[in-house]
Amino acid sequence: MRFRDRVDAAAHLAGALAAWRGSRVLVLAIPRGAVPMGRAIANAIHGEFDVVLVRKLGAPFSPEFAVGAVDETGWTYVAPQAREAGAGADYIERERAEQLRTLRRRRVAYTPHRAPIDPAGRIAIVVDDGLATGATMIAALHAVRAHGPARLICAIPVAAPDSLEAVRPFADEVVCLYAPEDFRAVGEFYEDFPQVDDEEVIRVLAQPPQPAPI
Repeated sequence: MRFRDRVDAAAHLAGALAAWRGSRVLVLAIPRGAVPMGRAIANAIHGEFDVVLVRKLGAPFSPEFAVGAVDETGWTYVAPQAREAGAGADYIERERAEQLRTLRRRRVAYTPHRAPIDPAGRIAIVVDDGLATGATMIAALHAVRAHGPARLICAIPVAAPDSLEAVRPFADEVVCLYAPEDFRAVGEFYEDFPQVDDEEVIRVLAQPPQPAPI
């Protein structure tokens, strides 16, 4: 299974989430790649849209490989593979501090004139464009859970099977369209998988809701 692009993946996910349409849903995307997807899903199921800010902690010699993740409060998830990847406690603390600085800059840039939308008592759907290690999704789900949603859903188009299982305990429900045994990288399951920059995130967040036709 491959998706044309993130918009195509969002359409498939919106179909899988259709049961929540009109239920005061709050769709929360993990920046940056999932932001266009999250907006499209929110429009399709008539939900509100916002971001949940978390950052991957990259491995010492392979920054794209996550050895953990941190949320805006500083809560940190350390992955089981961290030490094997060369990430000891001192390294984790330095990386955590650096990523927290990035999160603070992003919050100021992304939503400068408002507070994050509160998920308390709502159906909260956390969206990413795929799960490789699952670290950022775990941090995002933990961050949202702390605000007391009525139901917490993880929604992704594609995931590594082991990572999918690692994420399950942090959500009330997991919606995943495809979890192939030969998973290597999220981008392999998209025909078009460009980088999403901060300018696009800011533009998408500024858009008014555009509900899909009934």
